[in-house]
Amino acid sequence: MTQPDQTPYLLRAAKGEILDRPPVWMMRQAGRYMKIYRDLREKYPSFRERSENPELAIEISLQPWRAFRPDGVIMFSDILTPLPGMGIPFDIVESKGPIIEPAIRTQAQIDALRPLNPEEDLPFIRQILTTLRQEVGNASTVLGFVGSPWTLAAYAVEGKSSKNYSVIKGMAFSEPKMLHQLLSHLADGIAKYVRYQIDCGAQVVQLFDSWAGQLSPEDYRTFALPYQQQVVRQVKEAHPDTPLILYISGSAGVLELMGESGVDIISVDWTVDMADARRRLGPNMKVQGNVDPGVLFGSKDFIRDRILDTVRKAGRGGHILNLGHGILPGTPEENAAHFFETAKQLEDLLAVPA
Repeated sequence: MTQPDQTPYLLRAAKGEILDRPPVWMMRQAGRYMKIYRDLREKYPSFRERSENPELAIEISLQPWRAFRPDGVIMFSDILTPLPGMGIPFDIVESKGPIIEPAIRTQAQIDALRPLNPEEDLPFIRQILTTLRQEVGNASTVLGFVGSPWTLAAYAVEGKSSKNYSVIKGMAFSEPKMLHQLLSHLADGIAKYVRYQIDCGAQVVQLFDSWAGQLSPEDYRTFALPYQQQVVRQVKEAHPDTPLILYISGSAGVLELMGESGVDIISVDWTVDMADARRRLGPNMKVQGNVDPGVLFGSKDFIRDRILDTVRKAGRGGHILNLGHGILPGTPEENAAHFFETAKQLEDLLAVPA
């Protein structure tokens, strides 16, 4: 256990320190697989209430901390949370996911967007992050997170989740100037939001560009990478020492381009072998991941073996153990617990020959 006078374990790894074992947390570690969360959701069915009411968001964020003691505690929120502050309202329907009405389709709508003012538009964030820092002290690292410009633009333009992204790709390929204006506006707002999260207590921030993996490398370089860089550049000007993580689902085809974003850590999904990811990203890039979330439906021995395989391939130092995507609904809680327990025992397990 990290002592009160020490830098939190995950933050030490994120800043490049070589440790006895990789730190561990899980994407979506607060949520549907936990019975305590499902019980709370029945009482408070609105996702936005759960994520924007500070007392509820704090409680949900701390549920996995109390249960598993991960090295990272991420605030319970959503990547769409800052959009209303920029003039893009949304709702999250339990069975359908995010809904944005009206979707952003015209130049007039983009011209009407306003700059984000996090202090006024997102007042609940300060209480959530400040309280999380107080609750976990130096025993864990508090993580914030945001959506990246391409993914937020995709939600805004499609108006909902999509399987083929035809609407935003249609805009990209027929009216690119309009889309670039939207992306730049979103990047400025997201950069302000990241800086605000750090000011409020986030020690590491993860950028989710979840839908950028649906772009060809050429289109990623045109519509995703420059705006990731815009966010990172503005954040680093104010907070040069705060580690930033970038995650993309289905990122095998753009992994090297992710490394050009300026972030400190690349979160690798499970479709890429971790040893291959290390080679492709180079020795100076730290990595996170990348156990398949489906592994947590396996036996405890299987879970242990996959963790060991991932950690050995990642090598010593510069690795944060995580899943290659969010933990799945229906995952047995005892298997999630075993994931964390195994991670905490890695110093001893790695001493045993493979």
